[in-house]
Amino acid sequence: MAVQEARDGAGAAAHSGGCTCGDCPHGARTGHRRAVAEFLLKRDEFAAGQGLPAAVAHSVSASRQWVSEELTQSAELVAARGRAEGDAWLARLWGWTVCTVWASVVLLLLAQALTAIGAGWSAARTAGLLAAVVVAGALTAASWFHRARGGALAPVIGEDNRLSTSRAVAAAWVLFVGYAALVLAGRLAAASDHAERDALLSGLDLARGVGVVTVLAVVCGIAVLVRRVVGLRVLGQRLQKVPAHRPRAADLLTDDAGRGAFADIQYVVISAVSLLFAAVRLARRPDQLPDLPWGLAVVVLVSALTYLAGKYAEGGRPVILSVVRAREAGDLDAPIRTGDDIEIRGAGFVPPGAEGADRLSRMVVRIGAVNVHVPLVPVTGGFSNPTDTALTVPVPADVEPGRVEVQLVTAAGVETNRYSIDVTD
Repeated sequence: MAVQEARDGAGAAAHSGGCTCGDCPHGARTGHRRAVAEFLLKRDEFAAGQGLPAAVAHSVSASRQWVSEELTQSAELVAARGRAEGDAWLARLWGWTVCTVWASVVLLLLAQALTAIGAGWSAARTAGLLAAVVVAGALTAASWFHRARGGALAPVIGEDNRLSTSRAVAAAWVLFVGYAALVLAGRLAAASDHAERDALLSGLDLARGVGVVTVLAVVCGIAVLVRRVVGLRVLGQRLQKVPAHRPRAADLLTDDAGRGAFADIQYVVISAVSLLFAAVRLARRPDQLPDLPWGLAVVVLVSALTYLAGKYAEGGRPVILSVVRAREAGDLDAPIRTGDDIEIRGAGFVPPGAEGADRLSRMVVRIGAVNVHVPLVPVTGGFSNPTDTALTVPVPADVEPGRVEVQLVTAAGVETNRYSIDVTD
């Protein structure tokens, strides 16, 4: 009912001073922000003990269940608004990528014009500018055909709707090597002297560009291998993945939870520095592929292997370590009975990026043959239940007395180990 009332309220204000219903690109962002603000206000009110109906206020378990249901429904509305805002943002992104690409071409033209003062305009500058126009045109066409999925950034957006660090680094090297080859092709097309053409062709020899070719092969291989590794680990329930509402630039340097990741940061930084060095070499020697020194190439290879090792090391399957009867102050020590609360302790209960209420509400505990949804217990600024290392659920009356198994299913759909407990009458 809370979701329906929120939708009715959003629909009533849909076209008053700008659409906020989330169904059109112009109002999706505003609608999402309003839904988030309403959810946070409701969560903090419940955390302060306000807003509870009199029918459930007398019972701790009933009030906790009612609050959890209300927050779950409100969180689902926030998630729906977030997905709408993410789709609208992706639809607008292709225009931004096109503007960025052509702005880069203009900056290249200005840089060439400034550096040509005194030295004069050369055929190499013309070839570099034409190569940039060709690359920009190709990216513009790609942006148009993938305008619903982020434009030119569509190939570097992963299956989890985040920017992929490995794909972004590989795409940057592919674009640079392609640009360098186009510069040499332009120089070769404009060359009229036989000796000049032979010199340009010799600039494509593997002996001169082996460093760049090696780095290109490694970063592209890393991009393919990382996708395979992550996919297999997710299917094998050794890695928990939850999709994001939309990609962000910070995804290149952080993990799924938004924390800075050393493996990603060092890979991006070293690759960016190496690309800058190769670009300077190309500007100084536009008659051959950039001869990336082997020392710098080996540094990039070590960085790529470190990134790959980090992908192998991250994640892990959630595990239940112990299950105990939850005891409040003043309660007597007793065995676990139906109707009691049990506290499940372990690790990895909340996957990275699943800290939102809509994801936390999807956690389920199997107690014997009964599926129990984990209640959301709000506190100011967040939730005290569930957490990554502990959660509390009631033992329903449908659980048969005796020895039963407890198992948790996380928001990513990964199952923990089974833990046996004794339930008495």
